[in-house]
Amino acid sequence: MIYLDYQATTPVAPDVSKAMQPWIEEKFANPHSPSRWGHEAAAAIENARKQVEKTIGLKGGSVAFTGSATEAINWALKGTVEKAPKGRNRIITVATEHAAVLDTCEWLAGQGADLTVLPVKANGRLDLSLLERELDERVLLVAVMMVNNEIGVTQPISEISEMVHKAGGLMLCDAVQAFGRFELWDGPDLVAVSAHKIHGPKGIGALWMRKGKEPAPLIHGGGQEQGLRSGTLSPALCVGFGAAATLAEERCTRDHDHVEKLWKAAIHALGPGWIINGCTDCRYHGNLNIRREGVDAARLIADLRDIAFSLGSACASGSGRPSHVLRALGLDYREARSSIRLGFGRYTTQHEIMDACKRIAAHAVAQEKLDA
Repeated sequence: MIYLDYQATTPVAPDVSKAMQPWIEEKFANPHSPSRWGHEAAAAIENARKQVEKTIGLKGGSVAFTGSATEAINWALKGTVEKAPKGRNRIITVATEHAAVLDTCEWLAGQGADLTVLPVKANGRLDLSLLERELDERVLLVAVMMVNNEIGVTQPISEISEMVHKAGGLMLCDAVQAFGRFELWDGPDLVAVSAHKIHGPKGIGALWMRKGKEPAPLIHGGGQEQGLRSGTLSPALCVGFGAAATLAEERCTRDHDHVEKLWKAAIHALGPGWIINGCTDCRYHGNLNIRREGVDAARLIADLRDIAFSLGSACASGSGRPSHVLRALGLDYREARSSIRLGFGRYTTQHEIMDACKRIAAHAVAQEKLDA
């Protein structure tokens, strides 16, 4: 099988598996226990926390571990609304955000929050003049992702954060697809990240919080994570997250160069007739979202079962609906349904990308001939 679905998840790095193994088999103590073994596990978690914080690279805040980035985003949004000062109940976000942000914002709107969802330009970038017009003294929080999970387009987070802060609001950044791949631009007050997108384990994420801007707890119970997020932490998952974060930071330049070469190879192997969805300059090159007129993307995926690629977000692909991200770019139903996402990364080879893309292109042409 050729795996080209790196935005959905990444294979666990061998060094990460090795780091986790002792904490699965031998060092299994509860890190919140007062025993010597518990203290050892707690120390390993604190070391992992420092590793994740170092890779995030922002100053003046700290990380709390969560069960996923989705949990981190829910916590950031709901907990910030719970602590909102009187008169600030507006949330602003963007039409191309992940469902974890959009669905949570819609839920908060149902609870009384004033929600504004801004459109994007045809290239997937936010028009900052639109945002500027919406920022007023009632704005509580603005949520904008750094790298889009479906089309790879980046947003100018520092510039957006500066605008939000001038209006007295807080900035939340979904940095799941950026963490470990880009230097996180300064400015956000809350940052959500995940381990399994950077060759770490599934089942663990984190929320970075600027000091003094911590949201109210979402989960209550044992008072773990400085009373901010209750629940027994898994030393193995935390250690794996820390190891993956450090490895991503060390390999960042090498990984970037690698995916840029693969991007060029993919476009060459696909040949003419394909259109790139989203900005070609402001993007992460490990994500190639493309369309071809007349192609049935779902049929293409079904015909090429030994190549793992997708229609878009893994969270939404099973719904049968066209991607909300592609529709936000202005694509019509047919254009969205003829789009595929190829995601590649650290362990993808040039041979794999060339082979997969040539076969995808050949099947697309065969489809066109059959449907003609």
